[in-house]
Amino acid sequence: MTTCAGLAFNFLEQDLLLLPQKAIYWQQQKTLIAADVHLGKVGHFRKAGIAVPRDMEQNDLGALSDLIEEYRPEKIIFLGDLFHSDMNADWDWFAMWRQRNAKIEIILIRGNHDIIHDKHYLELNVTLHAELKVGPFLMLHHPLVGQKLAGADGYIFCGHIHPGVELVGKGRQRITLPCFAFSKKQAVLPSFGRFTGKVAIYNQKTDRVFGVLKDKVIAIA
Repeated sequence: MTTCAGLAFNFLEQDLLLLPQKAIYWQQQKTLIAADVHLGKVGHFRKAGIAVPRDMEQNDLGALSDLIEEYRPEKIIFLGDLFHSDMNADWDWFAMWRQRNAKIEIILIRGNHDIIHDKHYLELNVTLHAELKVGPFLMLHHPLVGQKLAGADGYIFCGHIHPGVELVGKGRQRITLPCFAFSKKQAVLPSFGRFTGKVAIYNQKTDRVFGVLKDKVIAIA
């Protein structure tokens, strides 16, 4: 296990660590928060005859295990798209991982890709919600906009869009980093899964944006 320091961020009087593994550790709640793991995506593509290395799936579960070993969370909240598609062979890896971490409370906020039947999650003692209020934060999968955002009951933590921030070098070279994007009313987390893309976002001047490097998180705006 390689230890990577998180970036301490006090927000709404809560102590958060923004982790280079693309998750948040919420210290007061002893809770890990991650979005868009997309387990089963490897199996989904392999089932369709597309060659994808099998170990990519286990790498994501391994990264979660490393975070558990380092931070000893009592709870993990997944902000949707824990699995990419319907049941496939990768479910067995998740079931074994869950059994090894049976004492941790696991909550899944359902996302658009979470189509596996509830009974399979309940058999593994995974609780499902459409949304969940915890302290000052409202856990969702999809970001809100307009009146729904203005009327939200809490500051929103969400995922879905796999946010990235584009940096431009002096020679006009460009790179897009995964990022945590905190706006006035909601924060969008980067996709935890390694086999996922990212989309450059356009942030407002009042936003706080944190780019994710290999072993650290840096403030961009």
